[in-house]
Amino acid sequence: MSKIFVIAEAGVNHNGSPELAAKMIEAAAQAGADAVKFQTFKTDCIVRKDAQKAAYQKRNTSDRQESQYEMLKKLELTEEMHQELIRSCEEQGIMFLSTPFDTDSIKLLTDCGIAVMKIPSGEITNYPYLREIGRTGRPVIMSTGMCDMGEVKAAVRVLQENGSGAITLLHCNTEYPTPMQDVNLRAMRALGEETGLPVGYSDHTLGIEVPIAAAAMGAVVIEKHFTLDRNMAGPDHKASLEPGELRAMVQAIRNIETALGDGIKRPSPSELKNRDVARRSIVAKKAIHQGELFTEDNLTAKRPGNGISPMRWNEVIGLAADRDYEQDDMIVRPDGLL
Repeated sequence: MSKIFVIAEAGVNHNGSPELAAKMIEAAAQAGADAVKFQTFKTDCIVRKDAQKAAYQKRNTSDRQESQYEMLKKLELTEEMHQELIRSCEEQGIMFLSTPFDTDSIKLLTDCGIAVMKIPSGEITNYPYLREIGRTGRPVIMSTGMCDMGEVKAAVRVLQENGSGAITLLHCNTEYPTPMQDVNLRAMRALGEETGLPVGYSDHTLGIEVPIAAAAMGAVVIEKHFTLDRNMAGPDHKASLEPGELRAMVQAIRNIETALGDGIKRPSPSELKNRDVARRSIVAKKAIHQGELFTEDNLTAKRPGNGISPMRWNEVIGLAADRDYEQDDMIVRPDGLL
């Protein structure tokens, strides 16, 4: 079974600070995540200057009069910062990922040699953007928040028609935090059934139980926001895990993937020692004389299970006892019935 790919989503929780971003990379690596993911964008390319912040962004930032443009401008990562973060990831032994939000950023990440392109939910209806992602030829992980199945399939077609690599779809809800009643985790499976593509889950709920459930339901990728401190100023900190919680989530996912096993129903090595102790054998219910026929009245089944299995009951009934048996003696046949 393939390992579940866990993405620690740093996003913009670095607050524009390269030093804070480097600390986040270290925390993600220590938590056992496979990748740490940032966001790459040029504010002037993605939002008008008068665009308002989302409701959750207004709740989670101190300046509610600030525009979305002003907020994002402070969170941009320069090309030099990208190179620094990539070096930090190499030092920490964790994969660097970033979500591009515009075509200039797609080129920047391509030039940086990024291994996988991550498409955010908001760009799934952006044809020119999807076309450029496809043309990179790289594998794609695409979040599908706010989408119906038709929009997902249309985006997949654009990517495939333009030469994208393998595509993995992430079920997602873009409300921060996502109410439990809106998670609809079964939709993750529906994505896979409808498209035939691998599926995973990008989580914005509070806590770690939903991504763990997604792992148990077959997610091949889990993405979760994290922060060094939920009390920091910024739009996404409040709905993010702190390092200890991220570590607990990753460990739980690793336990789940181990527990899922290979799907073959058979006794495990650890339980084989219990088999004879827990199962039963055919024994004499009362004294039986040699030559007497075995019947429903003089046989029963008791532990341990290292004799004739009660599943062979009908083979034994009607046979003649080969010797005398006392009550509770295990039935043994010299003709090899054991």
